[in-house]
Amino acid sequence: MPEPLIFSPGPTAGTLRSAAGQILTPPADWVLVPPGDPALTRRLKLAGPTWLVQEKVGRKLFSKGLYAPEAIVAQIRVDLATERSDPAYARKQANAAQRRDRDQAEYVHSFEAAVFSYLAFHPAHTDLARHLAAAIAVHATPVGSGTVARTERIPIQDRAEAATIAWLRHQTTTYDQMSVPRIKGKRREIRRALAEQSKRLLAIYRSDRAIDPAQCPLHRALQP
Repeated sequence: MPEPLIFSPGPTAGTLRSAAGQILTPPADWVLVPPGDPALTRRLKLAGPTWLVQEKVGRKLFSKGLYAPEAIVAQIRVDLATERSDPAYARKQANAAQRRDRDQAEYVHSFEAAVFSYLAFHPAHTDLARHLAAAIAVHATPVGSGTVARTERIPIQDRAEAATIAWLRHQTTTYDQMSVPRIKGKRREIRRALAEQSKRLLAIYRSDRAIDPAQCPLHRALQP
């Protein structure tokens, strides 16, 4: 597959900026195909040449679309429309959707089990651990959420730990209400401190200490 050239949006409408900082305008007979149709995008890349437009927001890259020759775009759209009108295509898509749903359900179950294992609460707090593991899994595993639970770069046990600490940071601390100074490394420093705070909270539940639910941020966070 020919690799598309990659650009970011330029300073004015209709312009693009290359990685080297050069400002360009797409060829006059090219059109921008918005993201959202993976099959169309994949075939356009195969047909080549194409220009991919990406915009960085924070640490994430978002696709703004793919430039390609208008005639090729039109022909591939016709081909796809013909294929998609075939009943066999609908059956194939339905089967694929069922597989995705099954795979997702299995992953959510596995991830919830990994979170429960990481929590390692004392048997006296087993019910709370199951409730908490389910809440974290529901929050962290949606497809396309971009959370650490969706990455395959680290083992599921590490994903479970990271997702648990992230959930606790948002649900049991004042992190979301904090005004973080625009100082390099400050947000990371605060998150590290809150992570230690969350781990101390978890340590309480890993013991057989009696806990007053009314005074516990975990219990409060799990209230419907």
